[in-house]
Amino acid sequence: MPTKERHIAMMGYRSVGKSSLCIQFVEGQFVDSYDPTIENTFTKIERVKSQDYIVKLIDTAGQDEYSIFPVQYSMDYHGYVLVYSITSQKSFEVVKIIYEKLLDVMGKKYVPVVLVGNKIDLHQERTVSTEEGKKLAESWRAAFLETSAKQNESVGDIFHQLLILIENENGNPQEKSGCLVS
Repeated sequence: MPTKERHIAMMGYRSVGKSSLCIQFVEGQFVDSYDPTIENTFTKIERVKSQDYIVKLIDTAGQDEYSIFPVQYSMDYHGYVLVYSITSQKSFEVVKIIYEKLLDVMGKKYVPVVLVGNKIDLHQERTVSTEEGKKLAESWRAAFLETSAKQNESVGDIFHQLLILIENENGNPQEKSGCLVS
């Protein structure tokens, strides 16, 4: 099968670990220092169900509730990873606003999204419950994962699940969804 190229935007509030997730996924390492991102692009070849993908990750600058949605992220993107920190209720609220702006700019009711609660290694500082994240993802028909970029926990799963959602959206199901129509 020919290799498919998929563009994915990482979005969320500042300091939630978007860059750390990208670097962990692409380079297999955790960078402990924080340097605010303007925009970075990462590329990795990923295989899902015998299909190779060139995954182009766009690591965006942190957004807040007052940010105007960057229109360039609504064109030529196949899917989105929306990240919040489980230690920040504010980041959880901002990710909801980003999602609404994304749908509004794209003029769609659905886009392939994985909602990620990052920093589970800081579980003692948790302010957003797993249940809150699951409930929000269900309302969006999105996949949901809690991760730790620092401990490389479930990082690869983010992109694996998103590639499956993208292919399902494009009419090329990679896995059964569990939904039957008779």
